[in-house]
Amino acid sequence: MNPAPGKRPRHLGRRLLWGLVWPRRSERIQPTLSGVVLIGLSLGIGTAAYNSASNILFIALALLLACLILSGVLAWLNLRGLEWKLEVAPPLRAGQPAEVSLDLANGKKFLPTYALWFEFAAAPFDRRAPARPESTITAKGIDVWAALAKAESELMKGTVHLRTRLDPGARTRLDWVFTPARRGLVRVELRGVGSLFPFGFLRKLTGTDLRRELPVWPAPVEYRRLAGATPRRPQGELRNATVGAEGEMIALRNYETGDSHRLIHWKASARKRRLLIRQFSSQNSDACSLWVRTDRGLWPRPEQFETMLSLAATLAQDLFRAGRLQATALDGGPPVATKRLADLESFLDRLAEAEVSPGAAVPGQAQPRQNVMVFEPEGSRGVAAHINGVKTAAT
Repeated sequence: MNPAPGKRPRHLGRRLLWGLVWPRRSERIQPTLSGVVLIGLSLGIGTAAYNSASNILFIALALLLACLILSGVLAWLNLRGLEWKLEVAPPLRAGQPAEVSLDLANGKKFLPTYALWFEFAAAPFDRRAPARPESTITAKGIDVWAALAKAESELMKGTVHLRTRLDPGARTRLDWVFTPARRGLVRVELRGVGSLFPFGFLRKLTGTDLRRELPVWPAPVEYRRLAGATPRRPQGELRNATVGAEGEMIALRNYETGDSHRLIHWKASARKRRLLIRQFSSQNSDACSLWVRTDRGLWPRPEQFETMLSLAATLAQDLFRAGRLQATALDGGPPVATKRLADLESFLDRLAEAEVSPGAAVPGQAQPRQNVMVFEPEGSRGVAAHINGVKTAAT
């Protein structure tokens, strides 16, 4: 707890001495190889000094012990007054590099900071409640060791070094890049901060509790578009989809090759410095809804199930960019209108945590009957997307 402004903390020297003798649990001080040699040399010189009563040996022993004490004090001051903040730029996609940033600030007024390293770690985790603890004496102990080995193999570690001096009051940014192996939830954390400053005799390690828990979206997948599988328009809309009868403008989207130049919103494009297209209500007549089913009877193969989720995520993004995604639904849940980018991201977050369900999916309330894209297995590995019974895309 920081003292009140204008008041000096009491017993600062006592707390400093106690912190050096008995550090906190999250802090560790370990001697390096050169530190072990220095300690052994100090013991030898001390033994010889007491046996010979030589003042020169006592002076040498005092110098060696002063180096050890000074090394510990300077290492403690080097880490004091630092502030760090962990940032992860979403979204995270399976199989694609993700960047983790650490915002580091030196809050000291006079002393700079040198020679730090930061230990990062990222590992998948399950949000569900942990299983009931079981004894490892039984045969199930083999499964426990297998689970521990699997968790260790999925753990991604990295170390980032502070290469330059960080002056008092200065800030810097350090980056660490890792690649999530699979979709799901990932926990990114800063495990510790270490330093060999100033002489390299002692290794100072400080633990932190900084962590971020983020969803990892399914990996993008390549697919084939099939001609002749366009959504059906309700009767009467073909006559209304003429020039001058576009209806009400509902959104703006980025320009894509093939878009009409008369639909460009020039004022908004000038503000954003990129071409934006006006999207009208009549253009949603070819929109479709996307329904993902996860029942085990439909997806008995785990690899094919993962391919289906990747295809659903890729198609959802492509349809949203084209302004053709009307709603999304997962299993028996009600369809959720997809009007904003946040709606699409919420659907992708649900796909990141989707698991194979034991029962068959039942359409939710207000499930649309037409222009619904569903996914079915195709062969032993492929996945196909169907709209109104017609195959429209396949992997």
